[in-house]
Amino acid sequence: MRIVVCIKQVPGTSQVEIDEETGVLKRDGAAAKINPYDLYALETAMRLKEKCGGTVTAVTMGPPQAKAMMKEAYMMGVDEAYVFSDRTFAGADVLATSYTLAQGITSICDYDIIVCGKQTTDGDTAQVGPAMAEYLGIPCAAWVGEIGDVDEHTMTVGQNFVNVKQLAKMKLPCLITVEKDIFTPRLPSYRLKAATKDREVHMIPFTEFKDQEASHYGLKGSATSVERIFPPASHEGQIFIEGSDEEIAAQLTELFADRKYIEVER
Repeated sequence: MRIVVCIKQVPGTSQVEIDEETGVLKRDGAAAKINPYDLYALETAMRLKEKCGGTVTAVTMGPPQAKAMMKEAYMMGVDEAYVFSDRTFAGADVLATSYTLAQGITSICDYDIIVCGKQTTDGDTAQVGPAMAEYLGIPCAAWVGEIGDVDEHTMTVGQNFVNVKQLAKMKLPCLITVEKDIFTPRLPSYRLKAATKDREVHMIPFTEFKDQEASHYGLKGSATSVERIFPPASHEGQIFIEGSDEEIAAQLTELFADRKYIEVER
């Protein structure tokens, strides 16, 4: 079984800088971590490998610093890791990101199952996985909370739709996006850290992609643009209100009225 897992490096802090001209996050040199939802995708990929045999390949699109994240993926049991990194990919929206990942995967390996996290904490669109499947022309199941039978031809999964659960059976190759808590993510292994410390993280530039039309990637390949983006204002002041319930309610009402949050008759 050839399993590909897509992971992403997201800001590890709320203190991020934004390029005022392009409206995108400045990721170079910023504190970063593995997208929390992708930890469940990593664990799902490893469970599939343990269940069916085969290999797990981790891929990401990002700056060179994403190599550190891939080293951590090696410590969780991933067999190969690839970073699609090129200035051509910078500033991509959901559409261009999905296309880049799809092109990157088809440029480096064959696959039976692609596993993605439900969404990322910096974008929260939950669209990249399904859009990749559309570009690749393969079946897709989103909101997967359970893995059923898997063989060399088909895969059965349980999907969680708020108040409804659905079983879906798909032909391979296919793509799934997994829910939080599908499995408990494993911790990085010190043994694997030692065993994989010299293992290469493959850096794949635009020149190694099959599609060499630059207008399909990055800002040029994006169907949407950001009109305005800015970090939220930071408020460090705190107010402590004490007294009975009635006294606290009266003080809050007065405070909200003074700040023009509400209108009250005085």
